[in-house]
Amino acid sequence: MLRTRTRPDWFSFRRFAAFTTASTALLMMLGIYTAATGSGLACSAQWPLCDNGLLPQTIPSFIEWFHRLVAMVVGFQILGTAVWAWRRGAERGVKLSATLALVVLPLQVSIGAVTVTLSGLIPNGYSVPTQAAHFVVALTIFGALTFATLRAYESHFRRSALERATLALPAALVLVGLAALSSRVWAFVPYGSATQPLFIGTSLGAIAALLAALVWITQASTGRSELKRLRPLVVSALAFVVLVALLGRDLVVYTSLVRDLNALLFGLALASTAAAAWLARRAETTETPPTHGVSGD
Repeated sequence: MLRTRTRPDWFSFRRFAAFTTASTALLMMLGIYTAATGSGLACSAQWPLCDNGLLPQTIPSFIEWFHRLVAMVVGFQILGTAVWAWRRGAERGVKLSATLALVVLPLQVSIGAVTVTLSGLIPNGYSVPTQAAHFVVALTIFGALTFATLRAYESHFRRSALERATLALPAALVLVGLAALSSRVWAFVPYGSATQPLFIGTSLGAIAALLAALVWITQASTGRSELKRLRPLVVSALAFVVLVALLGRDLVVYTSLVRDLNALLFGLALASTAAAAWLARRAETTETPPTHGVSGD
């Protein structure tokens, strides 16, 4: 009897996990655009309905409705990632991180509903605390999915862990720089509906690159004490980038003092990332070249 193929070879778990992670980042950027255009309350402050029905009636309400539609699709992707991780017998870290993203997802949906019901069931729903919680929970989901993807790809890299880290850290440095340029700190461009998603997108890219570097440096530091000092630098850079991303969400009144604090955080993020990249490159030059026998993706 011929064996029935249920899915093509290219449709692997690791690729699906990566696609879900990228979709989550794009959803966050779309959410920022929705808020920046003032479309968050355009559905007459209703959820899950819009303009007293299922379909939007105006352009702003369509933006909010489309954001909800994409969020639903990504939610099913997160569910599929978690279920697939358990069914394929993935390693413990992959299963737990994918499950974390799924467990936190209902909370994210609930907070999202609260933020768009200012005049509905929840008074004062569209406020700074709920927006902050909405963003922090989204970051948690994104971080968990990023970690799951990194671990799922672990046996498919050609380069050693240290080599990967030396590539991830300069990429993070570039992304932090782009985030700084698109932020409101120096006002090179107006911080409007087009710039804010760009700022968040580059910040998420930097967070993903730093998280990857942290995972790989942890792997490479086994038996190498000189690499252990890299981890505090990467953790610090990661914390600084998260903080500047939060400040970019209008969580506080943007006074000159806050702008100076934001600039300082960007400087610390750039400095710690650059220092980590330099130390990683220096460590790589003293490492004995490993033998690579692992197939690529």
